[in-house]
Amino acid sequence: MKLTYDRERLLTAIDNVVKKTMSMDMTWEWPCGVAFYGICRAYEYTKNQEYLDFLIKWVDEYIDLGLPPWTVNTCAMGHAMLTLYEATDDKKYFDIALSKLDYLRNKAPRFGEGVLQHTVSVNNDFPEQAWCDTLFMAAYFMIRMGRKLEDEELIADACNQYCKHIEYLQDKATGLFYHGYNNITGDHMSGFYWGRANAWAAYTLSSGKNYINYLYPAFMEMDCSLRDLLAGVKSLQTKGGLFRTILDDEESYEEVSATCGIAAAMVKNNNPLHTKYVQKALDGVLENITADGRVLNVSGGTAVMKDREGYRNVPKNWIQGWGQGLALAFLVAVLETEN
Repeated sequence: MKLTYDRERLLTAIDNVVKKTMSMDMTWEWPCGVAFYGICRAYEYTKNQEYLDFLIKWVDEYIDLGLPPWTVNTCAMGHAMLTLYEATDDKKYFDIALSKLDYLRNKAPRFGEGVLQHTVSVNNDFPEQAWCDTLFMAAYFMIRMGRKLEDEELIADACNQYCKHIEYLQDKATGLFYHGYNNITGDHMSGFYWGRANAWAAYTLSSGKNYINYLYPAFMEMDCSLRDLLAGVKSLQTKGGLFRTILDDEESYEEVSATCGIAAAMVKNNNPLHTKYVQKALDGVLENITADGRVLNVSGGTAVMKDREGYRNVPKNWIQGWGQGLALAFLVAVLETEN
């Protein structure tokens, strides 16, 4: 892709977003998991030791205070544990990642053909429901760990998560992903194409498929799914370069975290014909990053809402860890196109 941008402006934006994220009060949960994934991506690209030192200090303090029970959502922190282990060679971080992996493989609720139920607490909040969120919090983490451990059984399990979520959640007619699927009722509940759900799917498909051989049937499934998703979503980009919180609803507000995840997937998928969509998204996202590093217009935490108004009325006035993290992932992906 031949994108037009000021490299120093992007590096400054990344630094500002990281610094602001460092100042946020977060707990060992999925908002922190996505935020710290973004900081890890920024560290991996810039090699800024300050970013790594912050992560080490924060994580070590939390370890001393005591870690929470695992859920699918808390497993999002596994991404940072893997990066910390690779950066420091300190086994305690890898042991935490292995503990999360043990939960996902042996203890997490599943349904159907081994599909992970999306869990947000130790209670059975959403029985036999599959959400796109699981792809980032669990499946992508599993495939990264599978490659690290050279564990073909784990890679196969991770691929099964991708393939079954594609089967349950992707609308073949539009290429878009529904937010969730209820296996008990056999439907998509309210049945909306939520923006950030499609960002979770697009980003993890574009990243996850690179951990497996392109001759694998699962690779072909993931690659074709991503192809159709990006083909469907690109026509829904707004004039300002963003995507809406309900993708195909012109009365829904423009939402930046969804834009970052979708545009980052376009970058990583590397179709030159997507350049114009990425360029518009980049310009729109940069307009939504303040000088002090806040990513604006990011919707709050969103379960599968009952109706259209439920999604439209989710507040977008506050700084959110997932907005910070996905913005960092996008900006780093853009800079990586130079190589």
